[in-house]
Parts: sequence; C-alpha cells; structure tokens
Amino acid sequence: MSIHCKPRLSRSSAAMADAASCYCAVLLVVLILLGSVREYSSLPTEAPVKGNHFLTRPCDEIYVVGEGETLHTISDKCGDPYIVEQNPHIHDPDDVFPGLVIKITPSRS
Repeated sequence: MSIHCKPRLSRSSAAMADAASCYCAVLLVVLILLGSVREYSSLPTEAPVKGNHFLTRPCDEIYVVGEGETLHTISDKCGDPYIVEQNPHIHDPDDVFPGLVIKITPSRS
C-alpha cells in the first residue's frame, strides 16, 4: 500500500503567490482608473449656460424661459403680448421659472 502525497507549497511560495495576486489586483484597478480618467478628459467641454445667454438669442416659436426672465420681459423681447392666452399650462403668470417651455407667436411689425 503506497501513499501518494500531494506536493505542498511552502509557506514562502504561498506568500509570494498571495503578494503577486495582490499586486496584479492593484495594477488592474490603477489601469481601469487611468482609462476612465483619460476617457473623461477627452470629452468635449462646453461652457455652462447662464441666464444672460438667453437674453441675446432670437425668439423662436418654442421658447425656454431663462434665469431672471419674466413673462413681461419675454413679451417685450419677443413682441408677443398674448403669452398667457397661448399657453394654457401657465396657470399663474407670476409662477415662471427657468426651463419652462412656452409658445411664442411674435407680432409682425
């Protein structure tokens, strides 16, 4: 009857294998982070849109209210005195906020 024993790794080789797998995991994480940083930095950057940018644009049929605008200022700018009548979703003319979409029908002068 013969007994076959599996070769056992010595403690030092097991410690080296653990250290190597730990270094590989750290290296993998670093490579993933570097790839995501490179991808993020290559995205085109756009300037943030401020309320003043809305004041200089022409009035289209669909208008997005900008920061600091009121129905009165939009009416004066676009030449549409009937904004409230043409936008039934505006229940209170004083409750206008940035991002509100309204319909504009400029009067022909």
